[in-house]
Amino acid sequence: MLSRAADNLYWMMRYTERAEAMARILDVAHRMALQGSVGAQRGGPWEPALIIAGCDKAFALHGGPATPRNVIDFLSFAPDNPSSIYACLRAARENARAMRAQITSEAWQSINAAWLEMRTLTHDKAEADGYSIFFDWVRERSHLFRGVAEATMPRGDAYRFMRLGTLIERADATARILDVKYHILLPSPGDVGGAVDYYQWAALLRSVSSFRIYRQIYRDAIRPIKVAELLILREDMPRSLHACFSEIVDILHELREGYRVNYRSVRLAERMLMRLRYGKIETIFERGLHEYLTEIVDANIELGAQIAQDFMQPA
Repeated sequence: MLSRAADNLYWMMRYTERAEAMARILDVAHRMALQGSVGAQRGGPWEPALIIAGCDKAFALHGGPATPRNVIDFLSFAPDNPSSIYACLRAARENARAMRAQITSEAWQSINAAWLEMRTLTHDKAEADGYSIFFDWVRERSHLFRGVAEATMPRGDAYRFMRLGTLIERADATARILDVKYHILLPSPGDVGGAVDYYQWAALLRSVSSFRIYRQIYRDAIRPIKVAELLILREDMPRSLHACFSEIVDILHELREGYRVNYRSVRLAERMLMRLRYGKIETIFERGLHEYLTEIVDANIELGAQIAQDFMQPA
């Protein structure tokens, strides 16, 4: 496959997944803010949401205090913020338009319809209808596009690059969303694993569609160490870091066999998978959950850059 085509397909799915991740991060902050007295030492959940989204510096240049309206507007509707939901859906649609010959008409219609509807939405409308309804809409459109693409695309290299984009972005989002909780309620490494409010951890689980799964697996009260284990180490949890990197490694092996080149990205992904496969949640908490998640995010960024270098730069 031409490197340009691979790049478009890869980023089409990364932007779609990023829009969904931004909605999930905002949903966590919104739910926690509604419960009151959250992260008072940090001015509530909104500054941490900016930090976890990687948009705190851009927001500072944008101007204005980190009020709920300002943060939601910047992360959802700001066209000049490349990580906003608006900008991500626009970029995903543009990448899809460039690849209309490679993707199915059903997939194109799905992402195009999402973008056209997004253009009609405003902050005032989202606020009037309820922010949760807007965040749910973003997730549903992401699920619809991904589901249509996976149900109609042949399992060739185009599909593999699409899945790589989804999984790289999903791993990043899972680590960041879990770290939201650290920034809001656990500012000191010594506090990690301590007593925290049940409803706030429940809000985090619901934001990643994992509340019922947690209940089915652990059958006890929600505990931080178990939430972290579910989202980091359990391979049977679809949004966990372990599940993401397990599939990433499989896809990279398939691509390596097709291109018959020993790519560095394969070794980086295998290293991450081994760390997750043999990791112990008690050890992670002893070292510090925030520090561990920061390392995961940094390693994932390095892997994404290496995948681009290995497959998406013209020889």
